[in-house]
Order: sequence, then structure tokens, then C-alpha cells
Amino acid sequence: MTVVNTKNAPTAIGPYIQGVNTGKMVITSGQLPVDPLTGMMSAAIEVQTFQSLENVRAIVEAAGLTVANIMKSKIFVKDLNDFSAVNVAYEAFFAKYGAPFKERSSIEFAQFPKDAKKEIEAIAVV
Repeated sequence: MTVVNTKNAPTAIGPYIQGVNTGKMVITSGQLPVDPLTGMMSAAIEVQTFQSLENVRAIVEAAGLTVANIMKSKIFVKDLNDFSAVNVAYEAFFAKYGAPFKERSSIEFAQFPKDAKKEIEAIAVV
């Protein structure tokens, strides 16, 4: 098992790692919608969704896989009223990388670090 770490995703803001590669799968920690270059976060839920997915992609790619290898994602969202906007950004992200949609779960969650509106984690399979 190897730790996955990349400068192309935000550094962890707590005592955890960006991801782990077991040799058969890559598991990412929850990715806030923070731009790793600027440290900033958009207020728009669509932009936040896309950025969290880009951060997941960066970790998966650092482990040598692609978006197409993502088999499962969990979307934690602060307000389920934002769900249609999240879906639009989620669909656009996977379309951009020519990857089919995978299994996912969506969970409403009360509060995130940095007052983000959402967080996404994923499992990619070799």
C-alpha cells in the first residue's frame, strides 16, 4: 500500500492523506472544492462540484490511473436543494474526460471545513 500525494490537489487540512493506492484500487479522501494553485474556493455549487472532481482526478492520475478507472464516488452536499446543479457539473466532468458514469452515493451533510458546500471522495479500480 502506498500513499498518493500530488501538488495538483489541495493538501490535507487535517491528519489524513490525499489518497492511498492498494495496488488494486486507489481510494481518495474527501476532496473539498479548493483550487490547489490559488487555495481559493468559488461560491458557486457547480464550480465547487467540478473543482472537487478535478482534485479527485489529480489524485487518481498521480497513482497512474484515469477518470475512466473511477468506479464509485460519494458526494456529500450541504443542501440537497443544490442537487440538480451538482448533477449538471458531475455529468459535465465525466463527459469532458470521455468516461462513463459510475456508481455513486449522495449524502446531505451539515457542515464542511472552510464552509464548502460539498465534498467528493472516490474509489478507482486498476
